[in-house]
Amino acid sequence: MNNFRIFSKSFLAFIIFFSIYSFSCTDPAEGDDNTLIPSNLKINFDLAGKSADLPCGDGSGIISFKLSADHVKNYKILIDQELIESNTGVFDYKCKKIGTTDYKVVVSAYNGTKFVSESMMITVYVKAALLWSDEFEYNGTPDNKKWSFEIGNGSNGWGNNEKQYYTSRPVNAIVENGVLKIKTLKENFQGFGYTSARMISRDFFTFKYGIIEFRAKLPEGKGTWPALWMLGNNIGSVGWPACGEIDVMEHVGNQLNKIYGTVHHPGHSGSNPDGGTVMIENVTKEFHVYKVDWSADYIRFFVDDQLYYTFANAASLPFNQPYFIIMNCAMGGNFGGTIEPSFEQSVFEIDYVRVYQ
Repeated sequence: MNNFRIFSKSFLAFIIFFSIYSFSCTDPAEGDDNTLIPSNLKINFDLAGKSADLPCGDGSGIISFKLSADHVKNYKILIDQELIESNTGVFDYKCKKIGTTDYKVVVSAYNGTKFVSESMMITVYVKAALLWSDEFEYNGTPDNKKWSFEIGNGSNGWGNNEKQYYTSRPVNAIVENGVLKIKTLKENFQGFGYTSARMISRDFFTFKYGIIEFRAKLPEGKGTWPALWMLGNNIGSVGWPACGEIDVMEHVGNQLNKIYGTVHHPGHSGSNPDGGTVMIENVTKEFHVYKVDWSADYIRFFVDDQLYYTFANAASLPFNQPYFIIMNCAMGGNFGGTIEPSFEQSVFEIDYVRVYQ
């Protein structure tokens, strides 16, 4: 019994000695168990155009990285949910979110399967670049390379029991003195008591994410329902509300100076949308800028750069595809409400439409 214990202890000592000897004599490159863990990781970067006056960069959004570490073979960098791999640690990254954004940067230095990580925050300003616009700096009919007209009243008043008939006639849509004028008239036309115009960019321009803004003066009159909005370009195949709808601005004359910013999607459409409102002064007397900042993470609504509603976007929602632009003025209907009997005409004026990315 004692001899067995002595043998067992001797054998165990041999195993420990062999293991230590093997570890100390093995080339680290030959086995991952012996690979050195990276150390002394440093994250150095330059933000393009950064200065005392531009602490968040010049708007290009370019970050130039120079990473270093001891015992490293390659780097993995996570920025804004995007994974980048680099053997040298020297590379440029272009931030995509418009505006000023705090980016969390996570850097991992690898030597085989062993790694060390560090993280930091970098605040970057990205200037929006003009992607598309109509400045209406011409006279006559709206540009037929940018807009087409939807004609008629649709099924059941475009689904809202509206009272107007949309036309493409110059009396309902004309560009004069640098402004698009959508004119709503009280007249008997094609069996309806009012005419107006509904213009869309679908055949010419669609976009996914960015900033869209309109500078507009809204029409007067109870019963008017002007709208600046967008629909998912797949409406023809999936229908509404599966295509999604983003209403940059809606106003009804029966609720003077109350601006609506709204999104419609399955489960939240019709009378049950997601949205917010803001009261501003003189919407029918002065021009105001109506804007939406749209990304994969959010849809934010502004009037004159005042943020009044933020909607959380998600991959499961229909707001991650190309959309087209719509401008129109309806009369009455489910939202527009009662039309005052004395109404004769009104003008919806749009100074410009701009899309930035």
